[in-house]
Amino acid sequence: MTKQKIMLGLKLPTDPRWVNIVEKNIEDILTDHAYCEQKAASTAISLIVGFPEYTELVQEMIALVKEEISHFKMVHDRLLENGWTLGRDRKDDYVLKLITFFPKGGSRTTQLVHRLLYAALIEARSCERFRLLSEELEDKELAEFYRKLMVSEANHYTMFLGFARQYGDRKEVDEKWQELLDFEADIMKDLGKKETIHG
Repeated sequence: MTKQKIMLGLKLPTDPRWVNIVEKNIEDILTDHAYCEQKAASTAISLIVGFPEYTELVQEMIALVKEEISHFKMVHDRLLENGWTLGRDRKDDYVLKLITFFPKGGSRTTQLVHRLLYAALIEARSCERFRLLSEELEDKELAEFYRKLMVSEANHYTMFLGFARQYGDRKEVDEKWQELLDFEADIMKDLGKKETIHG
């Protein structure tokens, strides 16, 4: 068990062979990654719009929007440096399956906690994937690029999980988090075969 896996709490690590798929499809992975960063910025904006009364959360989300858009630019720049253009977005099977876990509705606080837990887990899995790329990619410059981004994703994961625990009942939130981790591990059994960050 790696230190990163312990830190993130993920219950099923990515099969390292996923990196072989990535290396044959760098253009595709960079396009998918760029959209992941754009969606992360959109998530932060939607939390500001949906829960404006949570001032501390709003402040952190403002900072996060700036950071995620800067990451989008970094990935987009890498595409351009290789003579590629940003391709079309593809549906994210991982996220679409993940967000079916919690039932719709509930109090505003419950809805917020659920959204924060989803965001935390998506960041945790991204961090785990970036760690794998930083360690296994033959392109050392690209590996270093992912090593730097891995640190950011880890910080985002802990921030979202921290807010969920702050705004919800700590015991209940921790139970939900463990159940979500189990659900995510089950999803991951069928993923890791595509040139996408989460797929």
